[in-house]
Amino acid sequence: MTTTQAGPAAHTGTHTPPTADAATLRWRLAEQLDERLGDPNGAGPLSYARAASEDVAEDFPAAACELLGALGIHHYYIPAEYGGALTGFPQLLEIVRTIARRDLTTAVGHGKTFLGAVCVWVAQDFAGAERLASLVAAGEPVSLGLTERTHGSDLMAGEVVAEHTDGGYLITGEKWLINNATRGRLVCLLARTAPEGGPRGFSLLLVDKNELPAHTYRTLPKVHTLGIRGADISGVAFDRAPVHGSSLVGREGEGPETVLKALQITRSLCTALSLGAADHGLRVAHRFAAERELYGRTLLDLPAARRTLAETYADLLAMEALSTVAARSIHTLPDELSVTSAVAKYLVPTVVDDILNRLRSVLGARAFLRDYYAHGRFQKLERDHRIVGIFDGNTMVNLYALTAQFRTLARFHPVHDREPHTLAATFSYAEELPGLRPGQLSLLARRGSTVLGSLPGNAEVLGAQASREPELARAAALARTLAVAADQLHARMRAARPVPGGAPVESFDLARGYSVCFAAACCLGVWRHNRRLAQQSGTAGHWRDGLWLEAVLARLTDRLEQAVPGVTGPQPRPPAAYDTELESLFERLLARLTEQYEAGELFSLLPGRIAEGPPC
Repeated sequence: MTTTQAGPAAHTGTHTPPTADAATLRWRLAEQLDERLGDPNGAGPLSYARAASEDVAEDFPAAACELLGALGIHHYYIPAEYGGALTGFPQLLEIVRTIARRDLTTAVGHGKTFLGAVCVWVAQDFAGAERLASLVAAGEPVSLGLTERTHGSDLMAGEVVAEHTDGGYLITGEKWLINNATRGRLVCLLARTAPEGGPRGFSLLLVDKNELPAHTYRTLPKVHTLGIRGADISGVAFDRAPVHGSSLVGREGEGPETVLKALQITRSLCTALSLGAADHGLRVAHRFAAERELYGRTLLDLPAARRTLAETYADLLAMEALSTVAARSIHTLPDELSVTSAVAKYLVPTVVDDILNRLRSVLGARAFLRDYYAHGRFQKLERDHRIVGIFDGNTMVNLYALTAQFRTLARFHPVHDREPHTLAATFSYAEELPGLRPGQLSLLARRGSTVLGSLPGNAEVLGAQASREPELARAAALARTLAVAADQLHARMRAARPVPGGAPVESFDLARGYSVCFAAACCLGVWRHNRRLAQQSGTAGHWRDGLWLEAVLARLTDRLEQAVPGVTGPQPRPPAAYDTELESLFERLLARLTEQYEAGELFSLLPGRIAEGPPC
């Protein structure tokens, strides 16, 4: 399969342009892609009806993937230095979010080529990268062969062996639960190259199944799953399959380190799947609430439904800010990505699972029915999204990765030693990004977290703004509460001690709280560095009076208190005036949500048209 188009948008130059237009701040790339994909309410390959029927039949979304190939989306899986269209990882966040908003199965099935290829980009093996880039550009799917049937995510226990031969290796063993294992021509395979194993006993090999003798490998049967039912989740077994020495990715023994660094990138980008799912679910729920009549009025007129829609919208906006900062951090703070990616991969899918769970209450029985409302999209969406928290390291893996760095994170909090332009590029959507620097990726954040370290300073800046703009006072008070809570959290992290066999249970609660504070820091940074330009955009109402910021900080404060009770200070019963203010806040936010819905816009901090346009 070959294509000639370079992608949904033109690409020029070698530096990274802003993903959002510097003059108006909007999601240009997402708009262009969604328009070319067509109205999902129609009958195209990436329509809602087509995705629903393929889910029932457990069919792979081949037509949808062919359409994405014809549009050249796979060129964005290749860095520009190897001839691709990818100049900045926020581009991938936009693209995957756009596809996932329509169908998570397609987003996973097509996007996994990037997961399969990213280890080669990180290893900086130029010859191997050029060869892989040419195959990906030709439309060849790639899979990543890590997990095994009896070992799961324990990479150091892998039993697939690559035995040395003259000029190459003989591969024996089985990889299982591998996305695209059957469809993919290429497998980036982690194999044991030293009998004793250990951190330097495993290597990565880029295996081309087209070059293997037929009797030396076989694909395993499709695994039937609850969600993403059409995806190619299968496996591959090798029996002394010969590969040339040139298939080695990087240097021998560097496989685990390369994989862990590559997963920092993919974990930071997996959030796009969740953002797309949240938008889809919220759009279905809002439509239903606006149409459904109960007790002589619509469901959207009922206070409980209104509050649910508004609060889940605030949650989505908070996760968008976190996701965007994480994607930009791949470029600006690569040495801290072990922390940033773990936070993003844990928190965003977890919050979106919660969003979908709450929206289910708005839809009632229709959340479970397949044929009676909106092609049964919501029940499919819920099933599909559950897998996102497992991809590329599950929730507990990511929380544990944070607990392992508690002492360093606590010692250096708050971090103040970054240049101002680094912080600006991390938070500002209009700033140019440096290129990817794989050599600066690190398994540990040795200087703490710059993003979370910015929380106290940005809270002070917001406080100063509030002295001039009284409408920001409540947001500033919440920011101060979160900054103080972050200090207390770091003190507890400093005192935490490991126990035999891993981290104590309390440490996982601290890691959850840390993640919430990190998200708050992202929101404050995004507010500070984008407000001026955003006030000129189509979502100016979000930014002018601090509406979105106050709402997301209120939601994050509640979530932090649930994760680590008492860390936000005494929680007396709110006075009636505060209840009234909070009700007014979410009513105003619901009005913004409805405006975006009726205008046919993405549910976002920035404007972005969607192909289905305004509701009929």
